[in-house]
Amino acid sequence: MRAGVNLADWEGETMQSVQDLIDMSAGYASREMRTGFHVGTYLSIPVAPGFEIEPGLQYSQKGMVLRGRIPLEQFDFVNANVTLTNKAEYLDLPVLAKVYVGEGFHIFAGPQVSYLLSNKVSAEAGAFGFKALNQEWDMKSGFRELDVAVTGGLGYKFASGLNISAGYDYGLSSIDSRNNFDTFNRVIKASVGFTF
Repeated sequence: MRAGVNLADWEGETMQSVQDLIDMSAGYASREMRTGFHVGTYLSIPVAPGFEIEPGLQYSQKGMVLRGRIPLEQFDFVNANVTLTNKAEYLDLPVLAKVYVGEGFHIFAGPQVSYLLSNKVSAEAGAFGFKALNQEWDMKSGFRELDVAVTGGLGYKFASGLNISAGYDYGLSSIDSRNNFDTFNRVIKASVGFTF
């Protein structure tokens, strides 16, 4: 069993254009990583001393966040803001090669195929501390159902079976099913697990 925190974002030509616009906003717009989580199971298969193959299956939250506010200083007291969040939920199937480089310390890497379970966009807007808009839309139809990535990282396995790890998922296939925009998933993961 393994669970942990995700810090997810998008990267690609389209997101570079978005970032260029954000940079021109003089601080009135920002792009952030979406904080989410992952949870799942895995099986460690010893192949040779210090080497394991580890297939897994996990639920994982991905996406990104855009924030903005009125670009006029005289309206700062209003505290008017809007937040758009892409809430993508995937079922990840990583197959990792794990190499132990010391007592408990290991590095891992391998391919990962992910299936898009749901994709929603939420919009929140408000002023004076009150929310005027809080709505969510289903956006799965425009997104690719299968995402292919490479994942890797490092970890430590205690003698008790408890293990900790930090990794990075690097998406290789554009998330847009129509290929209109060139955007890829990127996820930083921190996990705690237990090997039985």
